[in-house]
Amino acid sequence: MIEIKHLKTLLTLKATGSLVEAALQLHLTQSALSHQLKELEGRLNCALFIRKSRPIRFTIAGMRLLELGEQVLPLIRSAERDLSRFVSGDAGRLHMAIECHSCFQWLMPAIDKFRDSWPEVELDFSSAFSFLPLPALKRGTLDLVVTSDPQPLEGITYIPLFSYQPMLAVSRHHKLANKSYIEAKDLECETLITYPVEKERLDIFNQFLIPEGVSPDKIRHAEMTLMMLQLVASGHGVAGLPNWALFEYLQKDYVVAKRLGKEGLWNTLYAAVREEQKHLAYIEDFIETAIASCFEHLKGIKSVSQ
Repeated sequence: MIEIKHLKTLLTLKATGSLVEAALQLHLTQSALSHQLKELEGRLNCALFIRKSRPIRFTIAGMRLLELGEQVLPLIRSAERDLSRFVSGDAGRLHMAIECHSCFQWLMPAIDKFRDSWPEVELDFSSAFSFLPLPALKRGTLDLVVTSDPQPLEGITYIPLFSYQPMLAVSRHHKLANKSYIEAKDLECETLITYPVEKERLDIFNQFLIPEGVSPDKIRHAEMTLMMLQLVASGHGVAGLPNWALFEYLQKDYVVAKRLGKEGLWNTLYAAVREEQKHLAYIEDFIETAIASCFEHLKGIKSVSQ
């Protein structure tokens, strides 16, 4: 009566908090997802969640099925991994590079889970601040790159992880804190604090300033997100960062975040891999684990329909 797909659907609904986002993550239309849930409720003769609640609120029956899913699905995934090892071999290498320090907020839990499931895979990673990671991926030096700046390289495929909103972080006492949104010209007299990479690899430049032909008055580098936001809070400049990286500091009222442009900007974070490796069982499993970790640990992100 209760199928595996039903448990996956309910856990995705819990993680995303809405039917729209759950449908995107499950690669279903919203009507197909609603039909699946109504069919399950019909089979069980009970409601599983409260309609028109946001975030989704589950009934007692729904909570019981969530508990079942949290127990059963990890066992199924573990069995699937074992079967994949039997078919494709149990050894491999996963050397990856990450283009932003703030990614470690969700990447480290994903890596911990992956190590538990694939202890025989050689795992290594590094910051991509000091070199260009995508050419290294193409050469075979790396096996996976986390990037928000996909380049059209032959033999490289990009798998979307999630979409996020680049924002401008300013001090609560900064003059820009009173604006409803930021215009490019607002940064002409500002010190912009960024990670130490080429400006063309940063969202605030390639999506916002460069298209408008605007440059900030000064650029100051900081390697860690916390250091950047300490500088912002103390009035030493402003910083362009993804909304999910700012959430913790906004909750503590350390800084204020403003959208870039009247309509705001959105960008997508990808896992880049070589075409010939994208179907390796351990790489597929790492990407699946990473996506689940994103939606478990980050706020303000959206699913991307592949």
